[in-house]
Amino acid sequence: MKQIKFAVLLVFFLTSFYNYAQQGPPAGNKVKVTGKVLEKISKQPLEYATISITAPNDTKVIAGGITNPKGEFEIAIAPGNYDIKVEFISFKPSEVKGRNIQGDTNLGVVNLSEDAAQLNEVVIRAEKSTVEIKLDKKVYNVGQDMMVKGGTVSDVLDNVPSVSVDTEGNVSLRGSDNIRILIDGRPSNAINVAEALRQLPADAIEKVEVITNPSARYDAEGGSGIINIILKKGKNQGLNGTFIASTGLPETYGLSANLNYKTEKFNYFTTAGYNYRTNEGAGLTNSEYFNPDGTTKNFLDEDRDTKRTREGFNGRAGFEWTVAPNTFWTNAINYQKNTGEDRDLINYNNYDAARNFTGTSYRLNNGDTGSENVEYTSNLIKNFNDKGHKLTADLSIARNTDDSNSLITGTDDFNNTLNNQVQKQVQLQADYVLPLGKGSQFEAGYKGSFGDLNNEYYVLDSEGAALPNLSNTLEYKENINALYTSYGFKVNKFSYLFGLRWEDTNIQVNLLDTNDFNTKKYNNLFPSAFISYEISDQSNFTASYSKRLSRPRGRFMNPAVNYSSNINIFQGNPDLDPSLTDKYDIGFIKRWDKVTFNTSAYFEDTKDVFSFVRSPTGDEVNGIPVILSRPINLGKEQKFGFEFTLNYTPLKWWKLNSNFNLYNVKTTGENSYTDANGELVVQNLDNQANSWFARINSKITLPYKIDWQLTGMYNGEQKTAQGKNFGQFGMNTALSKDVLKDKATIAFNISDVFNSRIMKSYTYLENQTSYGEMQFRKRQFNLSFTYRFNKAKSDRDKNAAPKNENGGEGGGEFPG
Repeated sequence: MKQIKFAVLLVFFLTSFYNYAQQGPPAGNKVKVTGKVLEKISKQPLEYATISITAPNDTKVIAGGITNPKGEFEIAIAPGNYDIKVEFISFKPSEVKGRNIQGDTNLGVVNLSEDAAQLNEVVIRAEKSTVEIKLDKKVYNVGQDMMVKGGTVSDVLDNVPSVSVDTEGNVSLRGSDNIRILIDGRPSNAINVAEALRQLPADAIEKVEVITNPSARYDAEGGSGIINIILKKGKNQGLNGTFIASTGLPETYGLSANLNYKTEKFNYFTTAGYNYRTNEGAGLTNSEYFNPDGTTKNFLDEDRDTKRTREGFNGRAGFEWTVAPNTFWTNAINYQKNTGEDRDLINYNNYDAARNFTGTSYRLNNGDTGSENVEYTSNLIKNFNDKGHKLTADLSIARNTDDSNSLITGTDDFNNTLNNQVQKQVQLQADYVLPLGKGSQFEAGYKGSFGDLNNEYYVLDSEGAALPNLSNTLEYKENINALYTSYGFKVNKFSYLFGLRWEDTNIQVNLLDTNDFNTKKYNNLFPSAFISYEISDQSNFTASYSKRLSRPRGRFMNPAVNYSSNINIFQGNPDLDPSLTDKYDIGFIKRWDKVTFNTSAYFEDTKDVFSFVRSPTGDEVNGIPVILSRPINLGKEQKFGFEFTLNYTPLKWWKLNSNFNLYNVKTTGENSYTDANGELVVQNLDNQANSWFARINSKITLPYKIDWQLTGMYNGEQKTAQGKNFGQFGMNTALSKDVLKDKATIAFNISDVFNSRIMKSYTYLENQTSYGEMQFRKRQFNLSFTYRFNKAKSDRDKNAAPKNENGGEGGGEFPG
């Protein structure tokens, strides 16, 4: 804790010192030159366009600046006559000669046109950095990362700053899995989100946005933040596209295509892909059991070997229609179909108290899985003017099925499990943005989300009869209505954004076989506040607050038992309540020519936090106690952390970016259960732990234009209420080379070079201690070939319509 306080105090000190140093002497009699830079055809703002002000017929720059995400700029300069030049890479510059500036001057809108003749000459300069750091989010540009060529969305997320993905596919942000994952601004409709992300190919993604403290315009769900995955839509004129073929070890194949055809009023886009993937894994659990007097009773060693295969097809097709010069309508259909096989073999070796071998047994789980997801989405944008006054409407209709069955055989038993899930989801959303003069903006919107899930789960004995204590049918209905409003304004160098969101939730959790019906109704207000101070054109200081909510979903709520092991089982808890989080964040960003530095200190205060607890069921298998793991509303969790991200380009051929997160988590609460003797046992689950996460990524251009990328990551050790999780190190590497006159790229990558990403943990219970290791995915090799036609590698993606920056979730960023 002392180290955390010291780090935060150091950041505050450096920030204050830098702020003082930047102020310097009074500026004197200066005037402001303002304006806005847009792309001529699409009217899309051009961020990072450069403005240079020189004396007439002189090349020496007297003053200058860059545009913000809205394409706006503001430069202070002494009165006089000047030449003004506006530039953006691969665009024709715009110049104003001999402008007499005696007072505050607004140059209005500067429209830049693409310079086709320069496109192939600026491949290096036009390439976006892999990670873009903005005030309220980090943007990860997938196309520049070789690590994910031929991979999946899970591979993409595992390379994003602040984000990590464990070997089972679970996504966490700043060390917490209490997050919301969006696709094009809408929640993923997949029943098993982790599995869906592992089936969607990486080349279908344009970029990933990480929003650690969302404003009122976003869904309140996701206590630790939001990850927004933005899919590709072709944007270049005419017919163009990309084909990717990949293969790898363990046995992996993939083939995908992105095609786009654009006319003056229509933009047709489609993505299709096939993939076959094999994941091999292994694990062990070594347990020691104790008698009531504390002496050793016996030992049990479990060795586990897993193999998962998945075969899938995904497709997306749609069009963008320019209904009128200020009205744009996009429609798309997404389809996913996956099948797979799971093999899970556990060997049990029993030992007595003196560690003498007493016998062995096994348990083999052979399973088949299948899922089919269909979704229709529609987005309408109406721009009332070119100043940001607009109305956006979204519709999403989805149906998802997820079926699995397993045949479980063992030394002494035989079971069959069946799990069938059907989910239907409808979402409606409307957002209105109204600028109220220079530097101020009003927003309001509505969102409705209506879902229905039916889950049939059965465990059958050797006679084919359902076991009543393990089988059930879950009916889960969730209706959420939300309204929000926000107002942002700018005063001098300060920008403010205040918002309020109201959400009304109606949830039904019904267990049909046991006639157990539960209804949960609640509504909440979610305020948010953001303040930004512009220290200079290259640096900003921000402070923010928001209230967030986390609703239990998926396997957290599902009472179906994970029956792959008959002594260590998992079961969801349909009686879970939502948790509420108050989030505070203080951040600082500074840009130099070769360096971008972003740091923040954050605090999260959560009530009714979800936590997994392990307790004996009272049953035994061959003298071994059966342990049940399930989620509960623990009580309270407080998390305090410090994070920084650094992008550095020391040389033209070398780029570095790194991310570091240090945090302290304090939880308080207890769990009660009745043991085999009918006695009430109260577990004190109070815990305080420090942990950290670090990632560094290096990209180097070698001779013969070969690109080499290397990424290393480490998750620090963390104490838990019932044990501890050990640290985990991993390293990935990749090489790529452009061929066929830069129309194609060959890439080779290795995931988990040292085969070291293994989850290791200790668990301490009343009458048992266990050491466990689990590796769901071993080291993988992948080779991919990408071919582009009518689409240069350096092409800059451009929307036919002004972009809805929040992917259907609302309007702009800080005003001004």
